[in-house]
Amino acid sequence: MKKIFILTGEPSGDKLASTVISKLKSQNPDIEYSSVGGNHLKKLGIESIFNLNEITYLGFTSILLNIFKIRNKINHTVNEIIKFNPDILFSVDSPDFTMRVAERVKKINTNIKTIHYVAPQVWIWRKNRVKKIKKFIDHILLLFDFEKKYFDEENINNTFVGHPLIENNNEDNKKIIENIIPKNKKIISIFPGSRKSETDALLNILIDFIKLMNNKHNDFYFYFHATHENKSLILSEINKFNIENVDVVSDEVIKSKILSNSVFAVSKSGTVSLQISSSNIPSIIIYKLSFINFMIFKMLVNVKFANIINIINNREVIPELLQNECNAHEIYRSVIYFLKNPDLIKKQLLDCSKTLEGIRSKTSSSEEACLILRNYLS
Repeated sequence: MKKIFILTGEPSGDKLASTVISKLKSQNPDIEYSSVGGNHLKKLGIESIFNLNEITYLGFTSILLNIFKIRNKINHTVNEIIKFNPDILFSVDSPDFTMRVAERVKKINTNIKTIHYVAPQVWIWRKNRVKKIKKFIDHILLLFDFEKKYFDEENINNTFVGHPLIENNNEDNKKIIENIIPKNKKIISIFPGSRKSETDALLNILIDFIKLMNNKHNDFYFYFHATHENKSLILSEINKFNIENVDVVSDEVIKSKILSNSVFAVSKSGTVSLQISSSNIPSIIIYKLSFINFMIFKMLVNVKFANIINIINNREVIPELLQNECNAHEIYRSVIYFLKNPDLIKKQLLDCSKTLEGIRSKTSSSEEACLILRNYLS
């Protein structure tokens, strides 16, 4: 029996991996799996060797403070992979963790094929990583076509597979959610991040934004889109303020339906903004790091913007409220300004639609990635 070890480092990677593996399981049911994963892979019957929360850290200082824990997890993960002896190590995103593991595994057992999904953003910073990657990654799967040139230059096997968050998703929407979406209310979707540290940094700001909205408007309902891991954390914080027009959802089908019925979205910077744009929903981007982490980040990055759509266009298609601008008053002001100016919304959606067409794969990201895995198994 063929074996695959799936290696993720955070909930978004777990979700991406599950879209590929669910297809692979339906096509090749006789594959044995083990993983470092979360709830999405668990739903497919794939257990994780430890809880994903144990390695999800945000920011340089957080990593430094947890360096010994991370090192121990890397050692443990490498040992478990070698013991499992898979045909393929399928690593997904989180390169500071997954690629360190892949490098160690490749040194110990060169027969294990290493395939990495979601290339590290070498076009933003640390371009020299590409030369190092060549030594231990057999094939890299790219979300964006413009990334190819960086890996072609070093003759690294790569395939542009597109981004799964911008695919037309035909999930079964038979779940009854009419009772969830309130009547006569306009929905604003809020995405505080999949990492607990992101949610911790943004949650109180977002609650204060909702309070400002409620002071002057009574026709909105707010939904936090959360991971299963963060749902109870967000609910407990919201319950402190007795805000009635707020709820938290973690079910993927329901989240998708709520987003498609939203008039606006407020999202932390990240790939989820592609899903929002693909759903044709106007949005703004928010993000906040500690002062030290932000200064380190500013010194290292090579791009002007935080959001991928803005980076591709080299201009602010979607407004970004970062650091000091990431506060309740600025978020409120930006949201209301957009909602009062439909022409601005129309322009943003048109620009986003054009951008997405340029990065969409011919079939689907999960199908393309699944094909690569099958080729390496044969």
